[in-house]
Amino acid sequence: MKAKTRIALLIIIGLLIIIMIVLSVTYAFMRPVLETSSITSIDIKSCATITLEDNGESINLNNTHPMSKNRALQTTPYTFTVSSACESYVGFNLYLATLNTNTLDAANIHYIITNNGSKEVLSEGILSDATNALSDFNSDEQEQLNNGINGTFNNVYKIYVGNIPYQGEASYDLYLYVDSEVTDAATMGKTFTGGVAVKAVDREKTFAEYIIEDVYTEDGANGLYYHDGVGTYTNASQEAGDNSYRYSGANPNNYVCFGSDAATCPNDNLYRIIGVFESQIKLIKYDYATDSLLGIDGAYSGSSSASDYTSYKGSQSALYWYYWDNISNSNIWNNSSLNTINLNTNFLENVGSRWSNLIAEHIWQVGGLTNTNGYNSNAQTAFNYEVGLNTANVTYIAKIGLMYVSDYYYSASSIYWNYAGFNSSSATSDYRAAINNNWLYMGGFDWTLSCILDTTDSIFFISRPGATSYRNANGLSGVRPAFYLSSEVILVGGSGTISDPYRIS
Repeated sequence: MKAKTRIALLIIIGLLIIIMIVLSVTYAFMRPVLETSSITSIDIKSCATITLEDNGESINLNNTHPMSKNRALQTTPYTFTVSSACESYVGFNLYLATLNTNTLDAANIHYIITNNGSKEVLSEGILSDATNALSDFNSDEQEQLNNGINGTFNNVYKIYVGNIPYQGEASYDLYLYVDSEVTDAATMGKTFTGGVAVKAVDREKTFAEYIIEDVYTEDGANGLYYHDGVGTYTNASQEAGDNSYRYSGANPNNYVCFGSDAATCPNDNLYRIIGVFESQIKLIKYDYATDSLLGIDGAYSGSSSASDYTSYKGSQSALYWYYWDNISNSNIWNNSSLNTINLNTNFLENVGSRWSNLIAEHIWQVGGLTNTNGYNSNAQTAFNYEVGLNTANVTYIAKIGLMYVSDYYYSASSIYWNYAGFNSSSATSDYRAAINNNWLYMGGFDWTLSCILDTTDSIFFISRPGATSYRNANGLSGVRPAFYLSSEVILVGGSGTISDPYRIS
């Protein structure tokens, strides 16, 4: 008999018995409810429900043979789905419990976790190298482990830590195999049996949850407004109605240090929170971006002394000017050199992978506005036509963008939300009157993301006096990159003031 055939016949690996063990967000340990079908699920009195679904092929290592990682990824994995009805993320740990009757050492078992249908590895390793997490289970839970695997466990290994999305689900594939790189003839005739366990766990509050749950108390408190279309304050009827939480007023404590861990956050790393949109926080650079951040290629033009601009509120000695698109003088954002080169290439490279990984890809509305709906209108009208119900629905998917016109309008105190962005008849009835009560006003020239859709070359920008205006794509303005943080970004420190900005991870 050939050696390979003999090894294949002699290595006996026990069937991996599928179990489910869930600790709900209320920390009540639930017994599994076994169904007659191939699905094992938990009926719990909580918003967290975790289901392990047998995809027709259980993880069966009977009569298997040692293999490589590439070969293992061609086998049929065990698929499980974690779903949640919670109003926030639910963290969970995935464990593998091994029986005390096993004779095949965990040092021979390799595990791989991937997203369902993907070969991109989320977690992998040799089982014996994984954290032995027996201390995660109290005595009652350990008894549940024994009941689930129809025996007595020996070790409990933690092999993955994940999050269940906000009111959603996540599906994963689990591969287990005898690793040919760490297996020799001593493994012949050995057995291995184990079980999968999943526990919901406490986790750190996300940054967005902190703003919603701890900073917001009522409309206007801490400069934060909940735009649900309901309120009793001045101009509450002008809310965006998108259920966002937006900062408004002269100088709310909405500063964030992004791109630096220095004890004192450098000015160039200060950003501010525009608001919370669904479960993502939208940031904008506090001051104008420099050429060291955006580069001197693409849409770059040059710089001038900041002292030339008496209205400028920042602290830089020079201001750096960029075209919106100096190549074709077009107001189509998809083709903008500022977009493709300076923001979504140079900026991401210069902040570094650690920080750029905290930024979510976003579907930006880039269809723009007409003059009437843009700078001649109030906040709610601009919002509806720019990103709301009446949008042109022209989108662009990227990480980095710019402020919307409506972002600028809603950042002013609520008493200005019914003002026009620009009124040729009266500066006291447009946003020039709001500059001392609008934290987003910086006193230079600010590009926005929105074009004037009834032209081919004009884009809205914020003028030095504080009104909304427009200029050609080959005109010049300052740039303040804006982006949405990933929903999973957490708050690790800070109070949100300029001297003690929020710190995130």
